[in-house]
Amino acid sequence: MNAIVSGLAETENVAALCSLADQRVEAGDAAFVADLGIALWRRYGDEPGAPWQYRSAFDHVVRLLTLSPGTVGEAVLMLSVTANHRQCRYAAALLASAHAGVGLADALGAAAPQELRACLLHELVLRRLPVEADWTDEPWWREHPLAWLPAALTPLEQWPEVPRYGFNGSGVGLPSQVSVAVGGGGAVPPALETTSQADAAAIQAAVLNWTVKSNGRSQARTYELGARLRPDAVAGTLRGLGLESLQGLDGVGSGTPENAWEQLFGAARSGGAYSSGELGAYGRLAAWQSVAALAGARTGAPISEVEAAVQACAWYSFAGASDWFQRVAWDIGLAAVSPDGRRLAVLTATDTD
Repeated sequence: MNAIVSGLAETENVAALCSLADQRVEAGDAAFVADLGIALWRRYGDEPGAPWQYRSAFDHVVRLLTLSPGTVGEAVLMLSVTANHRQCRYAAALLASAHAGVGLADALGAAAPQELRACLLHELVLRRLPVEADWTDEPWWREHPLAWLPAALTPLEQWPEVPRYGFNGSGVGLPSQVSVAVGGGGAVPPALETTSQADAAAIQAAVLNWTVKSNGRSQARTYELGARLRPDAVAGTLRGLGLESLQGLDGVGSGTPENAWEQLFGAARSGGAYSSGELGAYGRLAAWQSVAALAGARTGAPISEVEAAVQACAWYSFAGASDWFQRVAWDIGLAAVSPDGRRLAVLTATDTD
């Protein structure tokens, strides 16, 4: 095994090694492939300069063990040695995609890495698959950020789009903006900016990977309004806020809270032009963090309270409606107005290749 791994960087392609791994799994020797994955990881691990041959071979091993029938135990064994948080997120998405909630006891059990268990739970929830897991008495789970999320989809989430994984790739659609154009001409109320650093960070949670790991940029603000904001004054009010992203805004549509959540989830799940996103579990968390902050929900409130706040707001969409947006494939423009019409929250984000 060490001989195979040590000579990998000098190999012109990894097809032979991948074929060997395939043959071993087909022959019922998934343990060999798990050992191969462990050996690869121990040689290169998370090294930023790891050769492409390693990255390709290791990804093939991970996909092979997580997507093949009857190899979940070996996948968990390998991940128990190799897994970091990112690897667990990825493996959880693969497992949930391939196994429909059946045969995943090893991956949800106490012997599996905690991060794998947490992510797998929510990857299954996102696919509306059965989950047999109750960790409320386990201290690690009570402190885990994903424990805030419910173990079933809420009406706000409807049926989210999640990637479909195969041995050679994956596919998922991008969420679309769903809105009905609203006219203008209404009286624009005075707006006093109230954005705190915590507000801005929470609102931008779903697009953080666009700005940190890709070419994206975003703006997030909250405002106190001097009078009730009516639908026919939303466009004028947004243009008057002084934000670069809203200069020359030429169209605003009345949207839905469900579509706002869908856009935020898609942004967090799949990432931007050069980022791979947070995947399902943490994408779900980021979408809830952003939509909660946009709606002005109480920090740390239970999801039921957050959802009520989100549903009570009026939502508006305007992705791509100013020259600030790149208009390639990654644009978000959202505004939430509180039920009394006196609070306005805005998120704009764009990315390009």
